[in-house]
Amino acid sequence: MPRTESLTPRGFLLRLLVAVALVAMTYNPTGHSYVHWVAGTFPSVNPLEAVAGLLLLGAWGFFIHATWRSLGTTGVLFAAALSGALIWLLVSWHWFSLKDTGVISWLALASLAVLLAIGVSWSHIRRRVTGQTDVDEVDRR
Repeated sequence: MPRTESLTPRGFLLRLLVAVALVAMTYNPTGHSYVHWVAGTFPSVNPLEAVAGLLLLGAWGFFIHATWRSLGTTGVLFAAALSGALIWLLVSWHWFSLKDTGVISWLALASLAVLLAIGVSWSHIRRRVTGQTDVDEVDRR
């Protein structure tokens, strides 16, 4: 029976894949995303678009809430700054060009997915590194 309180590489990869799917389903530069789907008929929205949008909104709410509670404002800002600096570094090394907006968009979306995956995994990582457990709610009876 697997231990649910420990984070495995497979567990992190699963969180990362879900974060990538969430980000890519919401928006991506290929033109096949929820934003592109709804933009074609906006402001008219059909019931399927509404259900899909609410499901995406719920998933975003879960990921953002978990990430913000785990990393805090400072951690989120640090991770965003680090992501931006890494993209800047890759551009300065001429691996990518700022003129190629598709590649830059994918890099930004990948950075966001990694940030979300780290955010939902951070409590496990911190416990493994420090031995300390996070407790968010205390039962007051």
